[in-house]
Amino acid sequence: MNLLKWVSIPLLVFVLTGCLYPESELNKNNATNQEQLDSVQASVLQYQEQESGLLPIKTKEEDTPPFLKYPVDFSKLRERGLIGEAPGNSFENGGHYQYVIIHPDEEPTVKVVDLRLTEALRSLQLKVDFYENENEFPPLNNKVAKGVYDLKYEEMGLESPPTVDSPYSDQQLPVYINERGELLVDYRKELYQLLEQEEHSYDEGDDIRYLLTDHTPFAPAYSPAYTIEDGEPVFMSSES
Repeated sequence: MNLLKWVSIPLLVFVLTGCLYPESELNKNNATNQEQLDSVQASVLQYQEQESGLLPIKTKEEDTPPFLKYPVDFSKLRERGLIGEAPGNSFENGGHYQYVIIHPDEEPTVKVVDLRLTEALRSLQLKVDFYENENEFPPLNNKVAKGVYDLKYEEMGLESPPTVDSPYSDQQLPVYINERGELLVDYRKELYQLLEQEEHSYDEGDDIRYLLTDHTPFAPAYSPAYTIEDGEPVFMSSES
């Protein structure tokens, strides 16, 4: 199943080298506006209170990945008079961010997915699909972890292993692939820094991707699951 279908945006095709962003997008992503994020968070909680626990979300299929599964439906917030319009930095208002809800069953929390990352992965997915159509299997190369592989980038017409610009920092994050041909972004660099810098209560076996949402506005979309081992982030033994 293609993970990229879960975010619907216009398809942008880029000239691909090792980095998946065109030069015009290589500048560090501007941080999402915290005031707008807080405003949406307050509106979501008001809606939940008014609607007996229901959340203002768009319906997605049950197996949608967790950080893409609950996009905020701003039309429902507008219908209740809880928001005037979608935030200026939201996709619905011409911006770069998809507002999503995490922890919907416990403590609904609003975060954002940077859609420039989605756009870049869509471009690479075209190359993956073309390779798979020609060869009848995905362009899997060396095994990175169970169910995670790097790509046969040269056979796909790329000059170097693909990366994407991190929404969290100036770092470039590797892009991998699983056996179903779905692209994965590797956030271990960012997780390692947070494990070093921030106090936390995550143990071995826990999904530590939420460390990123604990300390930033951004949800780690298209990520495999990670846990902690000897103080460092590692891929979980099986994907979730």
